[in-house]
Amino acid sequence: MRRIALAAALLCGTALTIPGGAHAQTFRWANDGDVNSMDPYTRQETFLLAFGSNFYEPLVRRNIQMQPEPALAVSWEQPSPTVWRFHLRQGVKFSDGTPFTADDVVFSAQRARAPGSNIQSVLASVKEIRKIDDFTVEFETAVPNPILIQEITNWGMFSKAWSEKNDATRPADLTARGENFATRNAMGTGPFLLQSREPDRRTVLVPNPGWWDKPTHNLQRVELNIIANDATRVAALLSNEVDFVYTVPPQDVERINRTPGVRIIQGPELRTIYFGMDQMRPQLLKSDVQGKNPFQDVRVRRAMLLAIDVNAIQRTVMRGQSRPSNLLYGPGVNGFVEADDVRPAVNINAAKQLLTEAGYPNGFGVTLDCPNDRYVNDEAICTATVAMLARIGIRVTLNAQTRARFFAEVNGPRYNTSFYMLGWTPSTSDAHNALFSLAATRDGSRGVFNNGGYSNRTFDSLVDQIAVETDTAKRQALISQASKVLQEDVGYIPLHQQQIVWAARQGVEVPQTADNYIQLRHVRMPAR
Repeated sequence: MRRIALAAALLCGTALTIPGGAHAQTFRWANDGDVNSMDPYTRQETFLLAFGSNFYEPLVRRNIQMQPEPALAVSWEQPSPTVWRFHLRQGVKFSDGTPFTADDVVFSAQRARAPGSNIQSVLASVKEIRKIDDFTVEFETAVPNPILIQEITNWGMFSKAWSEKNDATRPADLTARGENFATRNAMGTGPFLLQSREPDRRTVLVPNPGWWDKPTHNLQRVELNIIANDATRVAALLSNEVDFVYTVPPQDVERINRTPGVRIIQGPELRTIYFGMDQMRPQLLKSDVQGKNPFQDVRVRRAMLLAIDVNAIQRTVMRGQSRPSNLLYGPGVNGFVEADDVRPAVNINAAKQLLTEAGYPNGFGVTLDCPNDRYVNDEAICTATVAMLARIGIRVTLNAQTRARFFAEVNGPRYNTSFYMLGWTPSTSDAHNALFSLAATRDGSRGVFNNGGYSNRTFDSLVDQIAVETDTAKRQALISQASKVLQEDVGYIPLHQQQIVWAARQGVEVPQTADNYIQLRHVRMPAR
């Protein structure tokens, strides 16, 4: 109700009023939720990382075909199996005019590993980053890492001087609702500059006239408008108040397809949506079970897996716009094999029997933490799951929140959750990223997003082997074996890979990639 009220207020107020005189090079787009920070180190979330990439560029970026290409590094080589040498692009300047050098790379590594950072896993395999000269740096890994280049494509470079000047050498800890100068300001080498920032309302970008690369966009102004209500957001597109909608509700796809002057842009996404369970605490934080943790019993976790009908969710909630899964990664991710993705059929009687054997013949109560503005139909999926688990006696209280509150609660270092929904896109497009980040035992660098604390030594050993194995066939066998261990443990309950569904006015060119990044540097507007 709060979201609906907010949407109504936006309609009646100025948040949806597009400034007059907008010309063809003004790109007006809308999303249901805001970017929680202008600092991409504060949260490893697709929307935040994608938005931050307009300011902060990596050494190696991905092109429209999702292939790595030079960015702030022009070339790289491996003098030894554990050393990567990067040659930096000369003549690049941050938007305040200071030059980009090796000192900024070393500083950015320190910042990425500092308290408050949520991207430590990007450099998890890196033992040391050292400056060779002003335009050469070396990364030394603890062990050979065949996918280091893929791992650093989302890691943008910060200015050492700017961060020190503005007391932003460490990212603000969003889990503690912290802020610093970089939370609301941005200054990088990227194609755009931050002109104005109104959280939960509107953020305006303008092109960076000193950008080192040749723009393929034709934009003079970019406006991100936050429109929480689904119907209001779609109406803004249909009435020409915005040019593009990033999050399109499945129920409105057909309507948009039938409307002249607008179109749906749709394709598969690498993201997997899943449920996690606290398997670490001796007693759950949010449950009516006292003195023990039901999720530490694999029979309880398997009972939940057997009760959740992902095909029904695909059919009724997602309107066919999802691919049911029993893996933490899906098609398009290196390491995915269709034969590994086998999910047991729904079996309510077997689920009830498992709960009885585990000592919960009458079920138990638990709270499900769920976002309501992050994934496609996230709250609706959680609502459907509440009803499905009720069939086996598990009484679920749904706690649906905006992404800012939700992530601050369930992510580390707090992990204040017992049962939760999350989604994950492997930033490397490789299965190791999902296995390492989501299911490896938490140790401060790996398992950072293992919010439920799942731990299995055999699994950890397999993940370690995957990280260094260079033989393709052997590496695939290790990935399949690790995923089998995780499935047998029911360490997680995967749901599906959702479809990316965008909508745009005719003539607006917005290339779509499977990582769900909107790359503003490639957006083009028609003449009007």
